[in-house]
Amino acid sequence: MTNSAAGGNAGPVSRAARIDALDVLRGFALLGILAVNIQLFAMPAAAYFNPTVFGDLEGANFQVWLGTRLLGDQKFMTIFSMLFGAGIVLMASRAGPAGAAGRVHYRRMGWLALCGLLHGHLLWAGDILFLYAVCGALVYPLRGWSPRRLLVVGTATLGVASAISMGGAASLPAWPADARAEFIAEAWQPTPAMLAAELAAYRGGWLDQLPVRSAQALGFETLVALMWGIWRAGGLMLIGMGLFKLDVFGARRSRGFYGALAVAGLLLGLPLETRGVVLDFRYGWDIWSFFQGDQFNYWPSVAVSLGYVGLVMLACRTAALRGATRPLAAVGRMALTNYLLQTVICTTIFYGHGLGYYGSVDRLGQLGVVAGVWALQLVGSPLWLRRYRFGPAEWVWRSLTYGTRPAFQRA
Repeated sequence: MTNSAAGGNAGPVSRAARIDALDVLRGFALLGILAVNIQLFAMPAAAYFNPTVFGDLEGANFQVWLGTRLLGDQKFMTIFSMLFGAGIVLMASRAGPAGAAGRVHYRRMGWLALCGLLHGHLLWAGDILFLYAVCGALVYPLRGWSPRRLLVVGTATLGVASAISMGGAASLPAWPADARAEFIAEAWQPTPAMLAAELAAYRGGWLDQLPVRSAQALGFETLVALMWGIWRAGGLMLIGMGLFKLDVFGARRSRGFYGALAVAGLLLGLPLETRGVVLDFRYGWDIWSFFQGDQFNYWPSVAVSLGYVGLVMLACRTAALRGATRPLAAVGRMALTNYLLQTVICTTIFYGHGLGYYGSVDRLGQLGVVAGVWALQLVGSPLWLRRYRFGPAEWVWRSLTYGTRPAFQRA
Protein backbone atom coordinates (compact mmCIF):
# COMPACT_ATOMS: atom_id res chain seq x y z
CA MET A 1 0.00 0.00 0.00
CA THR A 2 1.28 3.46 -0.80
CA ASN A 3 0.57 7.08 -0.02
CA SER A 4 1.91 10.38 -1.21
CA ALA A 5 5.35 11.08 0.08
CA ALA A 6 7.36 14.25 -0.04
CA GLY A 7 8.00 15.33 -3.58
CA GLY A 8 5.10 13.26 -4.94
CA ASN A 9 6.98 9.95 -4.84
CA ALA A 10 5.15 6.74 -3.97
CA GLY A 11 5.95 5.34 -0.54
CA PRO A 12 4.60 2.89 2.03
CA VAL A 13 1.34 3.69 3.80
CA SER A 14 1.73 4.73 7.43
CA ARG A 15 0.27 2.55 10.16
CA ALA A 16 -2.28 5.24 11.00
CA ALA A 17 -3.62 5.21 7.44
CA ARG A 18 -4.48 1.51 7.41
CA ILE A 19 -8.10 0.38 7.40
CA ASP A 20 -8.45 -1.91 10.42
CA ALA A 21 -11.52 -3.70 9.08
CA LEU A 22 -9.53 -4.84 6.04
CA ASP A 23 -6.85 -6.26 8.32
CA VAL A 24 -9.42 -8.10 10.43
CA LEU A 25 -11.04 -9.61 7.36
CA ARG A 26 -7.64 -10.54 5.93
CA GLY A 27 -6.65 -12.23 9.18
CA PHE A 28 -9.95 -14.12 9.27
CA ALA A 29 -9.40 -15.33 5.72
CA LEU A 30 -5.78 -16.29 6.31
CA LEU A 31 -6.62 -18.49 9.28
CA GLY A 32 -9.53 -20.03 7.39
CA ILE A 33 -7.31 -20.87 4.42
CA LEU A 34 -5.22 -23.17 6.62
CA ALA A 35 -8.30 -25.21 7.58
CA VAL A 36 -8.70 -25.97 3.87
CA ASN A 37 -5.03 -26.22 2.89
CA ILE A 38 -4.21 -28.66 5.68
CA GLN A 39 -5.53 -31.45 3.47
CA LEU A 40 -2.94 -30.59 0.82
CA PHE A 41 -0.19 -30.50 3.42
CA ALA A 42 -1.15 -33.80 5.03
CA MET A 43 -2.42 -36.07 2.22
CA PRO A 44 -2.00 -36.76 -1.50
CA ALA A 45 -3.26 -33.79 -3.53
CA ALA A 46 -6.12 -35.70 -5.15
CA ALA A 47 -7.75 -36.24 -1.75
CA TYR A 48 -8.43 -32.51 -1.54
CA PHE A 49 -10.67 -32.68 -4.59
CA ASN A 50 -11.97 -36.23 -4.24
CA PRO A 51 -12.19 -37.24 -0.55
CA THR A 52 -12.79 -40.89 -1.41
CA VAL A 53 -9.30 -41.22 -2.89
CA PHE A 54 -7.39 -41.36 0.39
CA GLY A 55 -8.04 -41.46 4.12
CA ASP A 56 -10.90 -42.40 6.40
CA LEU A 57 -14.23 -40.76 5.61
CA GLU A 58 -16.35 -42.08 8.46
CA GLY A 59 -17.63 -40.65 11.72
CA ALA A 60 -15.75 -37.61 13.00
CA ASN A 61 -13.48 -37.59 9.96
CA PHE A 62 -16.50 -37.26 7.70
CA GLN A 63 -17.87 -34.43 9.83
CA VAL A 64 -14.57 -32.58 9.59
CA TRP A 65 -14.45 -33.05 5.85
CA LEU A 66 -18.08 -31.98 5.40
CA GLY A 67 -17.66 -28.89 7.54
CA THR A 68 -14.51 -27.93 5.64
CA ARG A 69 -16.22 -28.45 2.29
CA LEU A 70 -19.36 -26.48 3.13
CA LEU A 71 -17.84 -23.72 5.26
CA GLY A 72 -14.27 -23.43 4.00
CA ASP A 73 -13.49 -24.77 0.54
CA GLN A 74 -12.98 -21.83 -1.89
CA LYS A 75 -14.54 -19.38 0.61
CA PHE A 76 -11.41 -17.99 2.20
CA MET A 77 -9.53 -17.94 -1.10
CA THR A 78 -12.50 -15.92 -2.38
CA ILE A 79 -12.23 -13.38 0.43
CA PHE A 80 -8.47 -13.13 0.07
CA SER A 81 -8.76 -12.57 -3.68
CA MET A 82 -11.36 -9.83 -3.22
CA LEU A 83 -9.17 -8.16 -0.61
CA PHE A 84 -6.20 -8.32 -2.98
CA GLY A 85 -8.25 -6.34 -5.50
CA ALA A 86 -9.34 -3.91 -2.79
CA GLY A 87 -5.70 -3.42 -1.83
CA ILE A 88 -4.83 -2.48 -5.41
CA VAL A 89 -7.44 0.29 -5.38
CA LEU A 90 -6.37 1.47 -1.94
CA MET A 91 -2.71 1.57 -2.94
CA ALA A 92 -3.48 3.51 -6.13
CA SER A 93 -5.68 6.00 -4.26
CA ARG A 94 -2.86 6.84 -1.86
CA ALA A 95 -0.09 6.94 -4.45
CA GLY A 96 1.60 9.81 -6.18
CA PRO A 97 1.56 10.30 -9.97
CA ALA A 98 -0.04 7.48 -11.94
CA GLY A 99 3.22 6.46 -13.58
CA ALA A 100 5.02 6.19 -10.24
CA ALA A 101 2.16 4.23 -8.73
CA GLY A 102 2.18 1.83 -11.66
CA ARG A 103 5.91 1.22 -11.39
CA VAL A 104 5.58 0.51 -7.69
CA HIS A 105 2.69 -1.86 -8.30
CA TYR A 106 4.44 -3.89 -10.96
CA ARG A 107 7.60 -4.11 -8.85
CA ARG A 108 5.46 -5.42 -6.01
CA MET A 109 3.88 -8.00 -8.29
CA GLY A 110 7.24 -9.00 -9.71
CA TRP A 111 8.75 -9.69 -6.30
CA LEU A 112 5.56 -11.45 -5.19
CA ALA A 113 5.73 -13.68 -8.27
CA LEU A 114 9.31 -14.61 -7.46
CA CYS A 115 8.35 -15.34 -3.87
CA GLY A 116 5.52 -17.54 -5.13
CA LEU A 117 7.77 -19.47 -7.48
CA LEU A 118 10.29 -20.15 -4.72
CA HIS A 119 7.53 -21.05 -2.28
CA GLY A 120 5.80 -23.39 -4.73
CA HIS A 121 8.82 -25.22 -6.07
CA LEU A 122 11.00 -25.34 -2.97
CA LEU A 123 8.49 -25.66 -0.13
CA TRP A 124 4.86 -26.44 -1.03
CA ALA A 125 3.16 -26.97 -4.39
CA GLY A 126 -0.12 -25.39 -3.25
CA ASP A 127 1.28 -21.85 -3.49
CA ILE A 128 -1.19 -19.09 -4.42
CA LEU A 129 1.21 -16.11 -4.44
CA PHE A 130 2.38 -16.55 -8.02
CA LEU A 131 -1.21 -16.65 -9.28
CA TYR A 132 -2.06 -13.53 -7.28
CA ALA A 133 0.93 -11.69 -8.71
CA VAL A 134 -0.07 -12.56 -12.28
CA CYS A 135 -3.71 -11.59 -11.72
CA GLY A 136 -2.70 -8.44 -9.83
CA ALA A 137 -0.67 -7.35 -12.84
CA LEU A 138 -3.51 -8.11 -15.25
CA VAL A 139 -6.31 -6.31 -13.38
CA TYR A 140 -4.35 -3.21 -12.34
CA PRO A 141 -5.22 -1.17 -15.47
CA LEU A 142 -8.94 -1.69 -14.70
CA ARG A 143 -8.83 -0.21 -11.20
CA GLY A 144 -10.40 3.10 -12.31
CA TRP A 145 -13.63 1.53 -13.55
CA SER A 146 -16.91 2.26 -11.83
CA PRO A 147 -18.08 -0.16 -9.11
CA ARG A 148 -20.92 -1.42 -11.31
CA ARG A 149 -18.62 -2.15 -14.22
CA LEU A 150 -16.10 -3.89 -11.99
CA LEU A 151 -18.80 -6.09 -10.47
CA VAL A 152 -20.32 -7.01 -13.84
CA VAL A 153 -17.00 -7.73 -15.57
CA GLY A 154 -15.66 -9.53 -12.52
CA THR A 155 -18.69 -11.82 -12.43
CA ALA A 156 -18.39 -12.46 -16.17
CA THR A 157 -14.71 -13.29 -15.71
CA LEU A 158 -15.63 -15.81 -13.04
CA GLY A 159 -17.98 -17.36 -15.55
CA VAL A 160 -15.16 -18.15 -17.99
CA ALA A 161 -13.72 -20.87 -15.76
CA SER A 162 -17.20 -22.26 -15.23
CA ALA A 163 -17.79 -22.36 -18.99
CA ILE A 164 -14.43 -24.09 -19.53
CA SER A 165 -15.37 -26.74 -16.97
CA MET A 166 -18.78 -27.40 -18.49
CA GLY A 167 -17.24 -27.50 -21.95
CA GLY A 168 -14.79 -30.10 -20.73
CA ALA A 169 -17.66 -32.20 -19.38
CA ALA A 170 -19.46 -32.01 -22.71
CA SER A 171 -16.38 -33.02 -24.67
CA LEU A 172 -15.20 -35.87 -22.45
CA PRO A 173 -17.36 -38.62 -24.04
CA ALA A 174 -15.74 -37.85 -27.41
CA TRP A 175 -12.21 -38.39 -26.09
CA PRO A 176 -10.36 -41.61 -27.00
CA ALA A 177 -10.77 -44.16 -24.24
CA ASP A 178 -7.08 -44.20 -23.28
CA ALA A 179 -6.86 -40.38 -23.16
CA ARG A 180 -10.00 -40.23 -21.02
CA ALA A 181 -8.65 -42.84 -18.61
CA GLU A 182 -5.32 -41.03 -18.33
CA PHE A 183 -7.04 -37.71 -17.63
CA ILE A 184 -9.24 -39.23 -14.93
CA ALA A 185 -6.24 -40.85 -13.26
CA GLU A 186 -4.20 -37.65 -13.36
CA ALA A 187 -6.94 -35.24 -12.32
CA TRP A 188 -9.40 -37.17 -10.23
CA GLN A 189 -8.83 -40.83 -9.41
CA PRO A 190 -5.11 -41.69 -9.20
CA THR A 191 -4.11 -45.33 -9.31
CA PRO A 192 -2.71 -47.05 -6.19
CA ALA A 193 0.73 -46.88 -7.76
CA MET A 194 0.42 -43.13 -8.28
CA LEU A 195 -0.68 -42.60 -4.68
CA ALA A 196 2.17 -44.78 -3.41
CA ALA A 197 4.70 -42.77 -5.41
CA GLU A 198 3.42 -39.47 -4.00
CA LEU A 199 3.44 -40.84 -0.45
CA ALA A 200 6.99 -42.11 -0.86
CA ALA A 201 8.21 -38.80 -2.28
CA TYR A 202 6.82 -36.59 0.49
CA ARG A 203 7.84 -39.03 3.20
CA GLY A 204 11.38 -38.82 1.86
CA GLY A 205 13.91 -36.06 2.18
CA TRP A 206 13.74 -32.63 0.57
CA LEU A 207 15.54 -33.82 -2.56
CA ASP A 208 13.13 -36.74 -2.89
CA GLN A 209 10.21 -34.32 -2.74
CA LEU A 210 11.63 -31.76 -5.14
CA PRO A 211 10.74 -33.28 -8.54
CA VAL A 212 7.21 -34.22 -7.46
CA ARG A 213 6.57 -30.88 -5.79
CA SER A 214 8.02 -28.90 -8.67
CA ALA A 215 5.93 -30.78 -11.23
CA GLN A 216 2.77 -30.16 -9.21
CA ALA A 217 3.62 -26.47 -8.77
CA LEU A 218 4.32 -26.08 -12.49
CA GLY A 219 0.97 -27.64 -13.34
CA PHE A 220 -0.81 -25.17 -11.10
CA GLU A 221 1.15 -22.23 -12.50
CA THR A 222 0.35 -23.16 -16.10
CA LEU A 223 -2.58 -25.42 -17.01
CA VAL A 224 -4.63 -24.94 -13.83
CA ALA A 225 -4.03 -21.19 -13.93
CA LEU A 226 -5.15 -20.93 -17.56
CA MET A 227 -8.19 -23.14 -17.14
CA TRP A 228 -9.32 -21.96 -13.71
CA GLY A 229 -7.02 -19.84 -11.57
CA ILE A 230 -6.69 -16.64 -13.59
CA TRP A 231 -10.43 -16.45 -14.19
CA ARG A 232 -11.32 -17.23 -10.60
CA ALA A 233 -8.76 -15.04 -8.83
CA GLY A 234 -8.84 -12.27 -11.45
CA GLY A 235 -12.62 -12.08 -11.47
CA LEU A 236 -12.73 -11.96 -7.68
CA MET A 237 -10.11 -9.20 -7.61
CA LEU A 238 -12.31 -7.10 -9.89
CA ILE A 239 -15.31 -7.79 -7.67
CA GLY A 240 -13.21 -6.84 -4.65
CA MET A 241 -12.29 -3.53 -6.30
CA GLY A 242 -15.97 -2.79 -6.86
CA LEU A 243 -16.97 -3.73 -3.31
CA PHE A 244 -14.15 -1.63 -1.87
CA LYS A 245 -15.34 1.39 -3.82
CA LEU A 246 -18.81 0.78 -2.39
CA ASP A 247 -17.31 0.83 1.16
CA VAL A 248 -18.34 -2.76 1.83
CA PHE A 249 -14.95 -3.77 3.28
CA GLY A 250 -14.44 -0.78 5.54
CA ALA A 251 -17.23 -1.55 8.04
CA ARG A 252 -18.74 1.76 6.90
CA ARG A 253 -22.10 0.50 5.75
CA SER A 254 -25.05 0.12 8.11
CA ARG A 255 -25.57 -2.82 10.43
CA GLY A 256 -28.70 -3.62 8.47
CA PHE A 257 -26.70 -3.85 5.25
CA TYR A 258 -24.14 -6.23 6.73
CA GLY A 259 -26.81 -8.28 8.44
CA ALA A 260 -28.69 -8.67 5.18
CA LEU A 261 -25.47 -9.56 3.36
CA ALA A 262 -24.66 -12.24 5.93
CA VAL A 263 -28.13 -13.79 5.91
CA ALA A 264 -28.56 -13.67 2.13
CA GLY A 265 -25.10 -15.04 1.41
CA LEU A 266 -25.30 -17.95 3.81
CA LEU A 267 -28.92 -18.86 3.06
CA LEU A 268 -28.29 -18.79 -0.68
CA GLY A 269 -24.91 -20.52 -0.72
CA LEU A 270 -25.05 -23.27 1.89
CA PRO A 271 -28.17 -25.10 0.63
CA LEU A 272 -26.78 -25.19 -2.91
CA GLU A 273 -23.46 -26.52 -1.66
CA THR A 274 -25.23 -29.16 0.40
CA ARG A 275 -27.17 -30.25 -2.66
CA GLY A 276 -23.90 -30.60 -4.54
CA VAL A 277 -22.42 -32.86 -1.85
CA VAL A 278 -25.53 -35.04 -1.90
CA LEU A 279 -25.18 -35.43 -5.66
CA ASP A 280 -21.46 -36.18 -5.37
CA PHE A 281 -22.18 -39.17 -3.18
CA ARG A 282 -25.16 -40.19 -5.29
CA TYR A 283 -22.93 -40.35 -8.37
CA GLY A 284 -20.19 -42.10 -6.44
CA TRP A 285 -17.65 -39.29 -6.80
CA ASP A 286 -17.02 -40.15 -10.43
CA ILE A 287 -15.76 -37.66 -13.01
CA TRP A 288 -19.15 -35.88 -12.87
CA SER A 289 -18.04 -34.35 -9.57
CA PHE A 290 -14.90 -32.91 -11.18
CA PHE A 291 -16.88 -31.02 -13.81
CA GLN A 292 -20.58 -30.51 -13.06
CA GLY A 293 -20.45 -31.23 -9.35
CA ASP A 294 -17.85 -28.55 -8.70
CA GLN A 295 -20.26 -25.89 -9.93
CA PHE A 296 -22.31 -26.47 -6.78
CA ASN A 297 -19.35 -25.06 -4.87
CA TYR A 298 -17.78 -22.72 -7.44
CA TRP A 299 -20.65 -20.24 -7.45
CA PRO A 300 -22.24 -20.75 -4.01
CA SER A 301 -18.82 -20.28 -2.39
CA VAL A 302 -18.92 -16.65 -3.53
CA ALA A 303 -22.27 -16.16 -1.79
CA VAL A 304 -21.03 -17.79 1.42
CA SER A 305 -17.89 -15.65 1.31
CA LEU A 306 -19.98 -12.50 1.10
CA GLY A 307 -21.97 -13.80 4.05
CA TYR A 308 -18.72 -14.07 6.00
CA VAL A 309 -17.81 -10.53 4.96
CA GLY A 310 -21.10 -9.35 6.45
CA LEU A 311 -20.45 -11.18 9.72
CA VAL A 312 -16.87 -9.92 10.06
CA MET A 313 -17.88 -6.35 9.31
CA LEU A 314 -20.59 -6.58 11.96
CA ALA A 315 -17.95 -7.80 14.40
CA CYS A 316 -15.74 -4.85 13.49
CA ARG A 317 -18.60 -2.49 14.30
CA THR A 318 -19.19 -4.10 17.71
CA ALA A 319 -17.10 -2.62 20.53
CA ALA A 320 -17.59 -5.68 22.73
CA LEU A 321 -15.80 -7.83 20.15
CA ARG A 322 -12.65 -5.73 19.86
CA GLY A 323 -10.82 -8.22 22.03
CA ALA A 324 -11.44 -10.81 19.32
CA THR A 325 -10.89 -8.62 16.29
CA ARG A 326 -7.56 -7.13 17.39
CA PRO A 327 -5.63 -10.41 17.18
CA LEU A 328 -7.22 -11.08 13.79
CA ALA A 329 -6.11 -7.65 12.61
CA ALA A 330 -2.56 -8.42 13.70
CA VAL A 331 -2.64 -11.70 11.79
CA GLY A 332 -3.93 -9.80 8.76
CA ARG A 333 -1.21 -7.16 8.93
CA MET A 334 1.33 -9.99 8.80
CA ALA A 335 -0.54 -11.97 6.17
CA LEU A 336 2.44 -12.82 3.95
CA THR A 337 4.61 -13.82 6.92
CA ASN A 338 1.84 -15.91 8.44
CA TYR A 339 1.00 -17.58 5.13
CA LEU A 340 4.63 -18.64 4.65
CA LEU A 341 4.89 -19.63 8.31
CA GLN A 342 1.92 -21.97 7.88
CA THR A 343 3.85 -23.70 5.12
CA VAL A 344 7.03 -24.00 7.20
CA ILE A 345 5.18 -25.43 10.20
CA CYS A 346 2.98 -27.85 8.27
CA THR A 347 5.66 -29.17 5.93
CA THR A 348 7.90 -29.71 8.95
CA ILE A 349 5.16 -31.75 10.60
CA PHE A 350 4.10 -33.76 7.57
CA TYR A 351 7.06 -34.02 5.16
CA GLY A 352 9.97 -36.41 5.42
CA HIS A 353 12.60 -33.74 6.09
CA GLY A 354 10.70 -33.06 9.33
CA LEU A 355 8.50 -35.39 11.38
CA GLY A 356 7.28 -37.35 8.36
CA TYR A 357 3.59 -37.69 9.19
CA TYR A 358 2.50 -37.32 5.57
CA GLY A 359 -0.48 -39.57 4.87
CA SER A 360 -0.59 -40.75 8.51
CA VAL A 361 -2.84 -38.16 10.18
CA ASP A 362 -6.59 -38.41 9.67
CA ARG A 363 -8.83 -35.41 9.08
CA LEU A 364 -9.70 -35.03 12.76
CA GLY A 365 -6.03 -35.00 13.64
CA GLN A 366 -5.38 -32.44 10.92
CA LEU A 367 -7.94 -30.18 12.59
CA GLY A 368 -5.85 -30.35 15.76
CA VAL A 369 -2.81 -29.13 13.83
CA VAL A 370 -4.88 -26.26 12.45
CA ALA A 371 -6.00 -25.25 15.94
CA GLY A 372 -2.41 -25.23 17.16
CA VAL A 373 -1.21 -23.02 14.30
CA TRP A 374 -4.18 -20.69 14.80
CA ALA A 375 -3.30 -20.29 18.48
CA LEU A 376 0.34 -19.60 17.65
CA GLN A 377 -0.49 -16.94 15.07
CA LEU A 378 -3.26 -15.27 17.06
CA VAL A 379 -0.97 -14.94 20.07
CA GLY A 380 2.31 -14.42 18.26
CA SER A 381 1.25 -11.80 15.69
CA PRO A 382 0.14 -9.13 18.23
CA LEU A 383 3.25 -9.77 20.32
CA TRP A 384 5.48 -9.39 17.27
CA LEU A 385 3.80 -6.14 16.18
CA ARG A 386 4.26 -4.63 19.62
CA ARG A 387 8.00 -4.63 18.96
CA TYR A 388 8.23 -4.52 15.16
CA ARG A 389 6.45 -2.42 12.58
CA PHE A 390 6.10 -5.22 9.99
CA GLY A 391 6.24 -8.94 9.71
CA PRO A 392 9.65 -10.08 8.40
CA ALA A 393 8.30 -11.11 5.00
CA GLU A 394 6.40 -7.83 4.66
CA TRP A 395 9.54 -5.88 5.53
CA VAL A 396 11.58 -7.68 2.88
CA TRP A 397 8.82 -7.21 0.30
CA ARG A 398 8.58 -3.48 1.01
CA SER A 399 12.34 -3.06 0.96
CA LEU A 400 12.64 -4.73 -2.44
CA THR A 401 9.64 -2.84 -3.85
CA TYR A 402 10.69 0.66 -2.81
CA GLY A 403 14.45 0.19 -2.93
CA THR A 404 14.82 1.43 0.65
CA ARG A 405 14.83 -0.25 4.02
CA PRO A 406 12.01 1.08 6.23
CA ALA A 407 12.50 1.16 9.98
CA PHE A 408 11.79 -2.35 11.23
CA GLN A 409 11.80 -2.07 15.00
CA ARG A 410 9.44 0.25 16.84
CA ALA A 411 11.05 3.13 18.65
